Amino acid sequence: MPGSLEPLDLSVQVPYHFRCPISLELMRDPVTVCTGQTYDRSSIESWVATGNTTCPVTRSPLTDFTLIPNHTLRRLIQDWCVANRAFGIERIPTPKQPAEPSLVRSLLNQAASESNPYQSRLSALRRLRGLARDSDKNKSVISSHNAREVFVNLLFENAADSNSSDLSHEALALLVMFPLTESECVCIASDSERIIYLANLLFNSSIEVRVNSAALIEIVVAGTKSSDLRAQISNVDEIFEAVIEMLKNPISYPRALKIGIKALFALCLAKQTRHKAVAAGAADILIDRLADFDKCDAERALATIELLCRVPAGCEAFAGHALTVPLLVKTILKISDRATEYAAGALLALCTASEQSQREAVSAGILTQLLLLVQSDCTDRAKRKAQMLLKLLRDSWPEDSSGISDDFICSEVVPF
Repeated sequence: MPGSLEPLDLSVQVPYHFRCPISLELMRDPVTVCTGQTYDRSSIESWVATGNTTCPVTRSPLTDFTLIPNHTLRRLIQDWCVANRAFGIERIPTPKQPAEPSLVRSLLNQAASESNPYQSRLSALRRLRGLARDSDKNKSVISSHNAREVFVNLLFENAADSNSSDLSHEALALLVMFPLTESECVCIASDSERIIYLANLLFNSSIEVRVNSAALIEIVVAGTKSSDLRAQISNVDEIFEAVIEMLKNPISYPRALKIGIKALFALCLAKQTRHKAVAAGAADILIDRLADFDKCDAERALATIELLCRVPAGCEAFAGHALTVPLLVKTILKISDRATEYAAGALLALCTASEQSQREAVSAGILTQLLLLVQSDCTDRAKRKAQMLLKLLRDSWPEDSSGISDDFICSEVVPF
């Protein structure tokens, strides 16, 4: 075998035995399998996950899938990185080892057992939370031991005991780190006492507890297909006020903004209670914070605006904000295809309900935006909304654009 391979993008050669036989890249977390061969952990885990049961190098059967960290090789690789840092090579960090299943089982049992001292149970949950934060691999190991059932029980069984609040809050923080099945979501959503407890946590003095509660509410609503159950949740007293208050947090706490808009969107899926969102001040906060959202959350915010514009109270509230129409016009073709579709839908609802909104849209330059939109690669639904807006606003167009628009409609716009 050659002592080294061809250099990658550097003027230094990477020793052959420092490279993973699967990826041919410098190993960051070398592990040895039962055949004695060493691979980078992520590469061999992907190899096994795709159904392979043999050693990639020897082709011998993998009778044991235990991965043993090769600490000696990893330290040699780190030393080589340090020795070659003049060539731009950075030292690989020492990887955190995955949680052992036996440790996870022990911690879950420790937390779940009511006979254990309170501080012991709390300590077990905090260790589990630390492991879950370390890696997705750890999350997978924890999830495979029915951890969600343990966390749900700890969250709600101690709800009435104020002395166990820390235990409940820690269980809540863990629970929102794992996806719930539909049956688990329905189990929570159909229990009014559990929903009221989560709603009360939205007013907790700790911002972390408030955000985690909103996160679980969003998970439950999004994971429940029943419109009646969704409406039950969004109908809980002051739930909209609490979520909207969360959106007022400073940008320095971005998780509140992200979870807040996800929760608000999920709650607004229940059309029976959208008027409650409007009454709680959703229109003002959505318009005022729209520029603070990242791409994905801006899409959610615009989708929420469109949903709320489908009720008369929502249309009135958004039309009453001086920045709504100009901001929505400016958003078209700026963020993403989805954002464009939602903005066009909201504008269609506003302009259908109000001639004042029509005049504001035309003044903001919507004509040019719509003409560009119907010729773009945007979604068919966005184009249909744009075509409807063009016809709706036809009488409001400036005189010098009417001829161009007529020609455009005759030749380009597909009838709807």
